[in-house]
Amino acid sequence: MIKKKIVMPGDSVAMLNDAIRSISQPSRRAFLQRSLTLGGLSLLTGCSISDNSSVEAALMKVSRFNDKVQGVLFDPNRLAPTYPESMITRPFPFNAFYGENEVKEVDGNEWRLELSGLVMDKKPWSLAQLRNLPQADQVTRHICVEGWSAIGKWGGVPFSHFLKRIGADLSAKYVGFKCFDDYYTSIDMATALHPQTLMALTYDDEELPPKYGYPMKLRMPTKLGYKNPKHIQAMFVTNTYPGGYWEDQGYNWFGGS
Repeated sequence: MIKKKIVMPGDSVAMLNDAIRSISQPSRRAFLQRSLTLGGLSLLTGCSISDNSSVEAALMKVSRFNDKVQGVLFDPNRLAPTYPESMITRPFPFNAFYGENEVKEVDGNEWRLELSGLVMDKKPWSLAQLRNLPQADQVTRHICVEGWSAIGKWGGVPFSHFLKRIGADLSAKYVGFKCFDDYYTSIDMATALHPQTLMALTYDDEELPPKYGYPMKLRMPTKLGYKNPKHIQAMFVTNTYPGGYWEDQGYNWFGGS
């Protein structure tokens, strides 16, 4: 008979410290350390800190708990801070799950944005067609889970306008993205409809450079950096949880900044 180690509530602080030390990836450890709420901590009570799989499972519960809390607290009408162009970070940092010398080149003339799921008009969109839609720009701060931030200027199509244009089901739960570099992620519909969520086609008034996501990335100043997919080649609307590249490895799915 296997005895399960029971951790009493009074040991919760020591348990939390041991749980954090059990996570090997530095960036993930820092992320989880910041995102463990008092409510999430209560979910760890009763897990064995000597069992790494138990800790991982418990931390996943914490992450999903925090997703729900952030979703409830998210205000779809509250704007992220904007800044004067004099505060733009130059050069804006490159960030991806691979090196800058590994950025893949996309042929913008051949590129088409593929649509699927709960969308009435599923015809693919060319870059030229997206450029003909109403455009907006913003100077906002990109916040990385690794602890740094940078201010940049992004221009493109308000995502809410595009979703309405293609007849997306705006009552659906999720919008998912698949990218040319094999990255993938998903967001909640409330964030998709946020007025600052942008299908970015330009950076600093120039065509979006490959290292920043050419031909199109999703720019969301209300989300952490890893929730802002680059080199998007397909998107879909769904009520089935789609996960994400980092989210499937334990990162917070909501990822609010």
